[in-house]
Amino acid sequence: MKTVEDFLDGQILLIDKPLNWSSFQAVNKLKYALINKLGLPKKFKIGHAGTLDPLATGLLLVCTGKFTKRITELQGQAKEYTGTFYIGATTPSYDLETEIDQTFSITHIDETLIHETVKQFLGEIDQKPPIYSAIKKDGVRLYEHARAGETVEIAFRKTTIHEFEITRIALPEIDFRVVCSKGTYIRSLAYDFGKAMNSGSHLIALRRTKIGDYNVINATDVTIFEENLGKEI
Repeated sequence: MKTVEDFLDGQILLIDKPLNWSSFQAVNKLKYALINKLGLPKKFKIGHAGTLDPLATGLLLVCTGKFTKRITELQGQAKEYTGTFYIGATTPSYDLETEIDQTFSITHIDETLIHETVKQFLGEIDQKPPIYSAIKKDGVRLYEHARAGETVEIAFRKTTIHEFEITRIALPEIDFRVVCSKGTYIRSLAYDFGKAMNSGSHLIALRRTKIGDYNVINATDVTIFEENLGKEI
């Protein structure tokens, strides 16, 4: 059973973030559970090592106490994702947060083209973050510009795709597994993948399965973590 001292000295909690929760909500839920059920001081340190969008599920590393100093190190580790692209349509957010804005033909797309296109995205690539993201431009987050209907110029960023595997083809859906570097936007990968096939694409499902050597199979649901606090498990 973990004690107050254990969490203050430092813990890395493997949390399986639920769908439609922000990473901030998940951390806050843990924080208040640790304060109210275990008696940690209200100002104890806690934070996550890499944001997951609300529409994504999966591994969220949450650091407590002295281990919050390790957040930068953990953020820099390679990440693995699985998910689904929807081919033939785009959305402004590159996922299901916004409605479809354009549709495209997919009659020319076959398995050969899909697998050949994958090769274009292996290694170091240039990628533009989605306009619906938390990156700041002129001191304002990009999604705030987007929701205000403002057009802003977004610079390309270098990112690395270590592995990119297609695991199911059932057009218009394509399932994938990706291992990538810090700062990779899988939503942007979805958009660019569709464009590279002379069509369109957006992300309809995403799950983070690994961060470095940490695996989501060892993660705990937020609610179950809260229920088990103070118990011998």
